[in-house]
Amino acid sequence: MKRTFLGNAILTLVVTAALRAAVTAETSNTLKLQPRFRIESPKDSGKYRIVYKTVEWEAKQTAIIICDMWQRHWCDGAVRRGAEMAPRMNEFVGEARRRGVLIIHAPSGGMNHYSDHPARRRAQAAPKAANLPKGIGRFCSQIENEKKGTWPIDQSDGGCDDQPRCPDRPNDVHQTNAIAIHSEDAITDSGVECWNLFEQRGIKNVVLVGVHTNMCVIGRPFGLRNMVRCGKNVVLVRDLTDTMYNSRKAPYVRHVRGTELIVEHIEKLVCPTVTSSSLLGGPAQRFKQDDRPHVAIIVSDDHYHADKTLPQFAEELRAKYGCYCTVIHGEGTNRFPAMDELKAADVAVLFIRRLALPKGQLDVFRSYLDAGKPLVALRTASHAFAARGKGIAGHVQWRNFDAEVLGGNYHGHGPNAAGCDVSIVPEHANHPIFAGFEPAEWHSSGSLYYTSPVNKDAPILLTGSAGDRMEPVAWTRHYKKARVFYAALGHPSDFQQPQFRTLLVNALFWAMDKPVSEAVGAKTP
Repeated sequence: MKRTFLGNAILTLVVTAALRAAVTAETSNTLKLQPRFRIESPKDSGKYRIVYKTVEWEAKQTAIIICDMWQRHWCDGAVRRGAEMAPRMNEFVGEARRRGVLIIHAPSGGMNHYSDHPARRRAQAAPKAANLPKGIGRFCSQIENEKKGTWPIDQSDGGCDDQPRCPDRPNDVHQTNAIAIHSEDAITDSGVECWNLFEQRGIKNVVLVGVHTNMCVIGRPFGLRNMVRCGKNVVLVRDLTDTMYNSRKAPYVRHVRGTELIVEHIEKLVCPTVTSSSLLGGPAQRFKQDDRPHVAIIVSDDHYHADKTLPQFAEELRAKYGCYCTVIHGEGTNRFPAMDELKAADVAVLFIRRLALPKGQLDVFRSYLDAGKPLVALRTASHAFAARGKGIAGHVQWRNFDAEVLGGNYHGHGPNAAGCDVSIVPEHANHPIFAGFEPAEWHSSGSLYYTSPVNKDAPILLTGSAGDRMEPVAWTRHYKKARVFYAALGHPSDFQQPQFRTLLVNALFWAMDKPVSEAVGAKTP
């Protein structure tokens, strides 16, 4: 029997739906995360470099523990911040549950509230594990690796920012209603019961969310330290947590910065961290009180080691200039999983080389610029999206990005060994990008980029010379309504030059149309 046009169309729809379902079934049982590690330098004890590395975990071998997300906390400030996090946290665990992750709700001290709940009975009914680790039932105040570091904040007063100090919490302890508890979940505040569930289900990977990072999240029997100590693969979701830190105490930084310092300590000495964007997409969760400028750094591995220099530079932006920084890391590939962070960024830094991006990711970047948001581009950004070789299905290029957006004309470079001598163009010596800038001339180990002639609407701020050849090295311009700064600098040794780092800081604040003097700073007002 011949198929009709309608019959063929229906068959096509059915097959397409089946294929989509198969793909969903195949991918939904895997979690692709991008943990941020801090690895101690083997040559320089006490110094750490930041590394991003994608990992894939089987959902069925993974548990998420929600720590102490109480409906009511004794500190009002903590309640407010918890209420801000809870909707995103509910989405995060909901997506993980859909993929097959075990969700464990751990509102410590609130087990009586859930005595008849099937999720509570599930935790109690798990068979006793034959290999219960020593100390799994107790609070853990430190693991061996932490002896190498120093606790970064003073929490001696309990950590509440509110003045006067808030009263004690109410007697009825239970989890916030903003986070749904499903019948297939588990409820427990016991490290032993958690371990029993892990052994029953073959759980190898543990994700922690909740409060508070510097107390319960890290130290509870089911917390980060015990999970690491007992051999699980562990990550903290750094945008779905908070600290109990009083900014009137050492090191006298804003509350959000205090949380970052704890996260840095954890990444160095306990376990890596991820953001909720790894499952949900979109920008990471931020508290309303966090009004710091958002710097999004787009970087991938290349022969200028931008994947090492720029994440470290982001640390300086956080600590000295009060910036909130996101690193959108490609890990040497042409995929940038966190590209959605651009949607919430105040300024973007671009340092990638000859990559064709998935169309959706390049569209996010184009939309960012079309919205009039500023860009600071470094060195190989002039040929960021001009890939060599055969194209990749679903990936697109932007070959005229240099001329169209940056106003440049990159066409090669000089000998690598020669480097170049960099000088400020005298007529622009008073440009705000050169505020606090010394000296006016220096040597860069990076080869001289051939960039001339640049667009006539791009005033040249720096020139470079090698032998008898001189080229534009840095300039500004506008792309549509977006402020753009480009510098053909960014060799690893450039980041060791104070004047280059000053140039980069000033360029970021110029691009945002803010003087550096108005930076929020790491210190409290």
